Amino acid sequence: MPIQNIEYMSRILVIEDEAAIRRVLVKILSEESDTYTVEEAEDGLKGIEAVKKEDYDLVLCDIKMPKMDGVEVLEAAKKIKPEIPFIMISGHGDLDTAVNTMRLGAFDYISKPPDLNRLLTTVRNALDRKELVVENKILKKKVSKNYEMVGESDAIGVIKDIIEKVAPTDARVLITGPNGTGKELVAHWVHEKSQRSSAAFIEVNCAAIPSELIESELFGHVKGAFTSAVKDRAGKFEAANNGTIFLDEIGDMSLSAQAKVLRALQESKISRVGSDKDIKVNVRVVAATNKNLKKEIEDGNFREDLYHRLAVILVKVPALNDRRDDIPLLIKHFASKIASEHGTAVKTFSDKAIALLQEYDWTGNIRELRNVVERLIILGNTEVDAADVKLFASK
Repeated sequence: MPIQNIEYMSRILVIEDEAAIRRVLVKILSEESDTYTVEEAEDGLKGIEAVKKEDYDLVLCDIKMPKMDGVEVLEAAKKIKPEIPFIMISGHGDLDTAVNTMRLGAFDYISKPPDLNRLLTTVRNALDRKELVVENKILKKKVSKNYEMVGESDAIGVIKDIIEKVAPTDARVLITGPNGTGKELVAHWVHEKSQRSSAAFIEVNCAAIPSELIESELFGHVKGAFTSAVKDRAGKFEAANNGTIFLDEIGDMSLSAQAKVLRALQESKISRVGSDKDIKVNVRVVAATNKNLKKEIEDGNFREDLYHRLAVILVKVPALNDRRDDIPLLIKHFASKIASEHGTAVKTFSDKAIALLQEYDWTGNIRELRNVVERLIILGNTEVDAADVKLFASK
């Protein structure tokens, strides 16, 4: 058995107002494994206080309780520590509510009186899921280096400051700026620094999806909704539940899809194409566009009410030509990253080479700069000099 499994004790909290059932659950779990430590709370208020103060790997929570019911506890806990899996405990009359808690983020539910095998299997599965979430969070911190915001210019400082302030909230963000400036990077950082960072970040490129398919992509569909709908399919909003959905190039979205997105923002519910059944979703929306949406509104291509829903916080990403002071840092960053990708030594750039690159007209912005740096690293000298820039970086 791996050493980490011997040393690590899984902390489980049981929130149950019926003392007899609480004692049974604590006894079963304590006897099941010497790697479980089980704590208890006699009502919802004490349970949520425990969640605030302590770090638990799993919570078993009754649905019907005085002072604060299980649904309220689940919703509050998911805002505080969204990574904690919840197993809901339901009486016979609570089954519909128990099923609904799954939509709110519960891992599973068990009925009273608890079946021993089902209880233990569900607990083991939930703890395994928690471990995967933690591992994924660690991995995401490594992956997040791919979305590092490089630059010390005033313009980038403003953006970083906005992100620090807005990320911990659930405020919607609209990111504007020319192509290639890093709007996707800003969206990733808003998510990474939010309380939803352990949940999904779902990207949708609205410009890349045909208008007749965008609604199905976003909201899913039911079998038979259209010719190729051979089975039920969940959409991106459902996939992003409790996380963030990034609607890139939202200015290219069809008006009918805009209407459905507006409803999702207003009511926190969506319906799949071909269905009139509402599905509740808890999703933060971050959108981006290179278009002038106010002009699109004037031309009748974009809904004004949707614009105001999306543009709670506006982030304007500057063109690279407007932040030339950041080019030396960006070159160094890309040179290191490209060397790592190619498995080669990091090449340096001479001062004259950097000065020349700072004078270029970067119509393709940061994306173009990265391509030029890669070209110079592949074709240039051991130290990329001005001659290399003139030869290989010319437009």
